[in-house]
Amino acid sequence: MEIDGFLRRRRMTAETTGGDPGVAGASAGAEVRWLGGRFWGVSESIVGSLTPRISSEAEVQTVDLICGAQDAETEDCGTDEYEGLPQGASTSTHMLAGAVAGIMEHCLMFPIDCVKTRMQSLQPDPAARYRNVMDALRRIVTTEGVWRPLRGLSVTAIGAGPAHALYFASYEKLKRTLSDVIHPGANSHLANGAAGCVATLLHDAVMNPAEVVKQRMQMYNSPYRSVLDCVRAVWQKEGAAAFYRSYTTQLTMNVPFQALHFMTYEYLQELLNPHRQYNPSSHMFSGALAGAIAAAATTPLDVCKTLLNTQESLALTSSCSSQGQGAHRHISGLAHAFQTVYRLGGLKGFFKGVQARVIYQMPSTAISWSVYEFFKYGLTKRQHDKRRIHHKEAEM
Repeated sequence: MEIDGFLRRRRMTAETTGGDPGVAGASAGAEVRWLGGRFWGVSESIVGSLTPRISSEAEVQTVDLICGAQDAETEDCGTDEYEGLPQGASTSTHMLAGAVAGIMEHCLMFPIDCVKTRMQSLQPDPAARYRNVMDALRRIVTTEGVWRPLRGLSVTAIGAGPAHALYFASYEKLKRTLSDVIHPGANSHLANGAAGCVATLLHDAVMNPAEVVKQRMQMYNSPYRSVLDCVRAVWQKEGAAAFYRSYTTQLTMNVPFQALHFMTYEYLQELLNPHRQYNPSSHMFSGALAGAIAAAATTPLDVCKTLLNTQESLALTSSCSSQGQGAHRHISGLAHAFQTVYRLGGLKGFFKGVQARVIYQMPSTAISWSVYEFFKYGLTKRQHDKRRIHHKEAEM
């Protein structure tokens, strides 16, 4: 299978440490080129050969109604109703569209994500103190190599696929189910928010280990040679629990983030796209604005999550010296993280990297929603076209 091949090939890829920018750049560059080739190969295979299944007779009837299968004049459904979003999309379609959207979102915005992680550092190295996002990117590229901002990209792509597949599929299913209960026949903001919260539980359960490895690879002077070296070192020194040390904090951040994100997105869609047609510009604008608002509001929790994931050495040293002999070897739990952030940075410390976070989330959510709606529409329309062809052949 493609995923198995991806994993086997990734285990053979080595990434070097920040101490040798030239070698690190060459290694990361090879990784990105290989990952890009595999991604396009898989995407081409998906679009060319995979056909999403309509799982129930009720969905088949819905598809037939939408495409006008009961009326001979609706042979031009693909043109007259081309912009209409298909309502009979199957779960497999949502999962596939979500996986592609998640991978593209994280891969395209990964350099900004690297900057965000570094700018949230509480006790950064003097060589890693940046004025703004562009200054950070410029200095990282010039001092550490052009490929350095992409370090850890592979583990993010591996985690983003299944995480976003569960994320979008569960959201779509729960949104419809809860809307029928809360507000039958209409959209419900409460249902959208609740569905987003549940989808976040599944997404973060899959994505959290990848986040831990990714952020440790992104830090300045990261001591890990490769993704596998990072996984091995964390497992041996801190145990399996380290991969989920920030899970409760991540949920505390992402549940309100996604609730606000989905409610804002759906509200903007009601204003800009009331007929819920396939409209790329409305999906992009709604996604960008929803992501920016949710990102800014939850930045303090994201700072705490980054601290828990990276276990920043200088922050740990400061924490130990201030607490004396009873100090913790690791920062654990949301309360401990909050105390550490406040002690080292004050109230301003909770908003470190807010600029980078908003700049990252705006295009990130815009890309995610645009790609998701595009693939969902394209894959379902392909299925509808095949059904019409088979129907005509059966009549002949």
